[in-house]
Amino acid sequence: MVSSRRRGWATTAPTGPSAIRCPRYCAHCFPIIWTPDIWRPPRPRKNGAKPRSRLAEWGWQAIAAIAIAVVFAAAVAQTTRIAPGMKQEKQGLLASIRSEQRDSGALESTRDRLSSEVAGARRSQLEGNEQGKELLNRLDQLGLAAASTEVRGPALVVTLADPGSGGDLSDVSKERIPRSQQVILDRDMQLVVNSLWTSGAEAISVSDVRIGPNVTMRQAGGAILVDNQPTSSPYRIVAIGPANTIKSAFERSPGMARMRLLQKSYGIRLTLATQENVQMAPAASRDVKYAKEIPAGNR
Repeated sequence: MVSSRRRGWATTAPTGPSAIRCPRYCAHCFPIIWTPDIWRPPRPRKNGAKPRSRLAEWGWQAIAAIAIAVVFAAAVAQTTRIAPGMKQEKQGLLASIRSEQRDSGALESTRDRLSSEVAGARRSQLEGNEQGKELLNRLDQLGLAAASTEVRGPALVVTLADPGSGGDLSDVSKERIPRSQQVILDRDMQLVVNSLWTSGAEAISVSDVRIGPNVTMRQAGGAILVDNQPTSSPYRIVAIGPANTIKSAFERSPGMARMRLLQKSYGIRLTLATQENVQMAPAASRDVKYAKEIPAGNR
């Protein structure tokens, strides 16, 4: 007899001429039959826990679904309860804004009336002699530069408008502001206004707002603020002065070149027109908090 060990089990096979070398289900031909792992019982769960039944799993899922439904129902109920109050508060704020705008308009009208009365009284007192007339001419020049006096005369009117929601702006790559159809920006308006100044304009207004030394134009979302007043397309820019001369010079200016480029690339609307008699109100007056005298040689 020959003894051997295979996969942990000892087997014995007969030797000699009459030995049967491959008996049925022997360990050499079918070693897996004798593997003890097959007969090992299943391992118990940790802490002796029993397998969870399907009914229990369904129960936990139902509880979770009910909890989510309760949360959503509470949110909807709260929104429904506070919606009327929010609407009333919004209406109250709008009414307050309209009231403040009316009061502001009335105060501006009073200010303009008093300024006209002061200017008339000053002129009547100074027109009596040559020295007074020279002083009035100097004051008129300073008032024109400071945009503090009313101006009337011929003008060039430049109208700019953003394109409509056409096919040209369906491509996102053509949007100058993401997710917006606005093409004309504050820097474009600034370039146009500066080009009109260099073209010979004596007074300029943008959407009825007089441009003066302290007036700014800046972007605020989808609107352009001119002297902190929101303006929207179309933008009407009026330049008082020799209209034909201003128009001829403006057509060769960097501002006009930029507008032609935007017109070709994005489809903005651009028109130039001359008018014979345009009246322009003075700009808003501001208190001077700091001033420095300029030497006569540097003026």
